[in-house]
Amino acid sequence: MIVDDDEDDMEFFCEAVKEVDASCACITATNGEEALQKLRKGKTKLPDLIFLDLNMPRMDGKTCLRELKKDRELKNIPVIISTTSSHHKDMEETLELGAVHFMTKSSTFDQIKTGIEKALQMVGSFEKSN
Repeated sequence: MIVDDDEDDMEFFCEAVKEVDASCACITATNGEEALQKLRKGKTKLPDLIFLDLNMPRMDGKTCLRELKKDRELKNIPVIISTTSSHHKDMEETLELGAVHFMTKSSTFDQIKTGIEKALQMVGSFEKSN
């Protein structure tokens, strides 16, 4: 699942995910509230991981992450923060809240793909250790 209020970024990110792993299906949401609604309705299979932006309207990424980690059904889905923020405090706080990785959004398609590859490797390591 990709949660981002910038539709161009979301589309770009989905394309990169599919190039990294063609078997991945992209479920999208434009804010934390919409993401939680989609996940809790149970109409779709729960995602293997969530790429979550921090700065969004209605419900920001940190609030969404807190809600995900409180939910018995959703708390074990690995969350990767993908944001324009490069503030060390944001990274520390989101990792403390339960995110498994923090990546700053890149500007080129190849950089995005590389970031996704690294994130997927981290999630694979995370899942093996749990």
